Amino acid sequence: MQHKGTVKLETQRLILRRFVTDDAPKMYENWASDPDVTEFMTWPPHESAELTRALLEDWIKQYSDASYYNWVIELKEIGEPIGSISAVKLDENISAAEIGYCMSKKYWGREIMPEALKAVIAFLFDEVGLNRIAATHDVNNPKSGRVMEKAGMKTEGILRAGGRNNQGICDSVVHAILKSDYMEQT
Repeated sequence: MQHKGTVKLETQRLILRRFVTDDAPKMYENWASDPDVTEFMTWPPHESAELTRALLEDWIKQYSDASYYNWVIELKEIGEPIGSISAVKLDENISAAEIGYCMSKKYWGREIMPEALKAVIAFLFDEVGLNRIAATHDVNNPKSGRVMEKAGMKTEGILRAGGRNNQGICDSVVHAILKSDYMEQT
């Protein structure tokens, strides 16, 4: 693996870039404070923009680590942050990552998250040299699973009582894509 850190990625409609502290108000407003967005997340809705800013300050410090991958999703047409996508776990031993993401509900259903996920998958396979990329979702959140499928990930199974989120202990559906799968798709 050749870690490159959180570098700017661009798609037709999106810019994926590093967070800056000035993103805090829009992050708070657009998704971090919304209980609908955080319903199946492992973190509660933010209670204040100050909490969001403090979190971003912590994340920004981690950008000095070349194995840290955490992007803000900026929609080009409005020029503001609408979500985030990151490698929430890395396993160097098997060249694998687990991806997590969330986005403002205002933009759900517009094929934005699959576009972002595809860009991150391409970067992690082509530039970093990963062999496996996985993601999980609560069985009660099938729309997240559809995002993964649209990005080329395959359902691998269900981990019964294998996760915890704001709903409590939950069954987690595992999706993954291997570099060989990705190469066949491109």
